[in-house]
Amino acid sequence: MSDQTLDHLQEETEEQVLHEGVHNFSSEREYVRPSNPTTLERLEWFKDQKLALMMHWGPYSQIGVVESWALSDEDQDWSREGIDWETDGEAFKRQYFDLNKTFNPIRFQPEEWAELAEENGFKYLIFTTKHHDGFCMWDTKTTEYRITGEQTPFHTHKYADVCRHVFDAFRAKGLAIAAYFSKADWHTPYYWAPDMERSLTNTRRGPTYDPQQHPELWNKFVNFTHEQITELLTEYGRIDVLWLDAGWVRPLRSGQDIRLGEVVEKAREHQPWLLSADRTVGGPYENYVTPEQTIPSEAMNIPWESNITMGTSFSFRYEDNYKPTRQIVRILLEVVAKGGNLALNVAPQPDGRLPAGAIKRMKELGAWLKVNGEAIYGTRICAPYFTGSQAFTQKGDAVYCSCLYPSADSEVSETIFIPFNDSLESVELVGMEGKLSWTREADGITVQLPAAAISENAPIAHVFRMQRK
Repeated sequence: MSDQTLDHLQEETEEQVLHEGVHNFSSEREYVRPSNPTTLERLEWFKDQKLALMMHWGPYSQIGVVESWALSDEDQDWSREGIDWETDGEAFKRQYFDLNKTFNPIRFQPEEWAELAEENGFKYLIFTTKHHDGFCMWDTKTTEYRITGEQTPFHTHKYADVCRHVFDAFRAKGLAIAAYFSKADWHTPYYWAPDMERSLTNTRRGPTYDPQQHPELWNKFVNFTHEQITELLTEYGRIDVLWLDAGWVRPLRSGQDIRLGEVVEKAREHQPWLLSADRTVGGPYENYVTPEQTIPSEAMNIPWESNITMGTSFSFRYEDNYKPTRQIVRILLEVVAKGGNLALNVAPQPDGRLPAGAIKRMKELGAWLKVNGEAIYGTRICAPYFTGSQAFTQKGDAVYCSCLYPSADSEVSETIFIPFNDSLESVELVGMEGKLSWTREADGITVQLPAAAISENAPIAHVFRMQRK
């Protein structure tokens, strides 16, 4: 195969994997069900969790731009939108890679992050140990480009090994840990190697060389990657999920085989509960599917998780606009009703704190979940799933219908029609005592709302518990 043909196939693969930094997701029909009984058991655990706190954090937070992507010249049209101080791409790359020299988040308080997450209904954490830019948020021995490196002023702080302290704090609050790890690394010379056929002055997502033409260099990258993943999975306590990004790094089509199975199976000798989310790649190590900034149009009967930002970006943005709590709850209900988990991304500030606006949303979401969480956690899909205004879930003999209101100004009727035809014993309003009056209709039931549930301002949702006979 010629270099030109391989380049074309790699470009085609990269384009199929993502568009403007947003990843496509594997289809239900392509899903490979694991054969390992422990993995299957852990996937049932995963489906019970429903809500994750996702966090993208690194030196890039200092300048409030999209994480990593502006380093790729092929992605400059969309990723360099906020870069108004530098027109020269090579100068910008040097500035970006030097951000480690000023990253000093001295207000970082991992225990406060963990307490906020636990109190407000989050069940597991997805934390970026390394994004595509290659900066490591743990004390790796593989590179000086790390949070504990001598060039990074934070390296002398008591919390310098960020991943260790974040993981420990969240575990102490009972939350599970998913370690986000980019399979690509644009800082190491084993991936973006200088003086190769694909010039570093015209960078793209893939390596600067053909791995098949330079197997010695590619093997150095594979060993480098295995060493990093092994560090995280052996030296940082219990890890529940290895969450792998950069789906263009795959053996088929692009020729980028990092021999993932070797490192995952070796890790499972010590952590047999480990799930692997090799996003967009498919096969035996994409144990669950990860839609990004979107929700599937239909319910899916495979394990999946939508990662959606609370603001406009996965990375920290100054004066970001956060989604209203009503919208966040609607997203959560739609995701859960279609069989998935929601990974809600909240990006920390460069000083180590969470933004006040994000904290406010987390607390409002938590207040709603304290009342209505039984319709979320531990549930499974139930037809008619999600109708646009109503979300259905089930747990045991109970079926939940969450009736959503678009805004506080929405009219609240004394009766609500629910399109559900199973034989029912009783209907109750979650959060209130007593059974409700209801009548059977041709296509469902009509429920009488109690006077105490009718207010001038519409709630986010009325959640009904319908007990089957």
